[in-house]
Amino acid sequence: MKYKEAGLVTFLQLLVYGLQLGSIYALLAIGYTMVFGIIRMINMAHGDFLMIGSYAVYFLVSIFFADQMIGPAIALLVVMIAAGITGMIGVGVERIAYKPLRKRSTISTMIAAIGVSLFTQNFFRAIPAIGPNPRMGPKLLVDKLFFIGPVQLSMARIIVIILSLIIMAILYAVVMNTKIGIQMRAVSCDKDASSLMGADVNRVISTTFFIGAGLAAISGAFYANSYPVLTVTMGATLGNKAFIAAVIGGIGDIRGAVLGGYIMGVIEIMISAVYSELAYGFSFVALIIILLFKPEGLLGKPMVEKV
Repeated sequence: MKYKEAGLVTFLQLLVYGLQLGSIYALLAIGYTMVFGIIRMINMAHGDFLMIGSYAVYFLVSIFFADQMIGPAIALLVVMIAAGITGMIGVGVERIAYKPLRKRSTISTMIAAIGVSLFTQNFFRAIPAIGPNPRMGPKLLVDKLFFIGPVQLSMARIIVIILSLIIMAILYAVVMNTKIGIQMRAVSCDKDASSLMGADVNRVISTTFFIGAGLAAISGAFYANSYPVLTVTMGATLGNKAFIAAVIGGIGDIRGAVLGGYIMGVIEIMISAVYSELAYGFSFVALIIILLFKPEGLLGKPMVEKV
């Protein structure tokens, strides 16, 4: 009986860790799924917005607060400012690199996105204030440990999970109930018809990139607070996992991105507890299984190609 109780405690402990990591993946995966849903493009540079957001938080805290611990309200403000900065960079990237290629083939935009990713990483590596060496990320909050029964919880992890759920709920409400959200859904169905009905397609696409990049920055801030090592390539690995999460959940569906993110986070933590070297590779195993048996994803719908 004691072994069963110990196993249950370990499972619940790992579940909390998985939900925290899954919250980060879910926020990042939403950006992939929104961009794909609107313009049918897989933005391979999306993970780099996470890296940009992490460094934005790092420099804001270093410059204005001298790396001191800051209160929850100020920390939230810093994260929102970093998200706004990253969102504007996302809009700029779309205007410069992707907009001229909208009418080109899918492979052209994918190659352009890979080029943007490589350029971003090497550009940041060349900046003297950043450089190629890892940096310690800022700790935004003083972490406190407490127990619910035998399960140890961290205040920082609980805050990340709760804030992520709130942000995702607000985004879903915006997409479903506001004018810009209705336009997003209309453009995702038919750009030409939406334009004829009065929707500003360029504005909708720019808004989508702003929201996606901003969410990536928030996920980067959450990740850096929990795993405080910043590198210019951190977005590549995390971006791959978030993309897999979006595909598993059903790319193009916000709810699917959230579900896929949490599935990925929980599975990765559970596998890491057994053998950490398998965790990353198992993500691709899960992707292959989904593509074989349900290629549209868990919550996705089969896409009809117009000919």
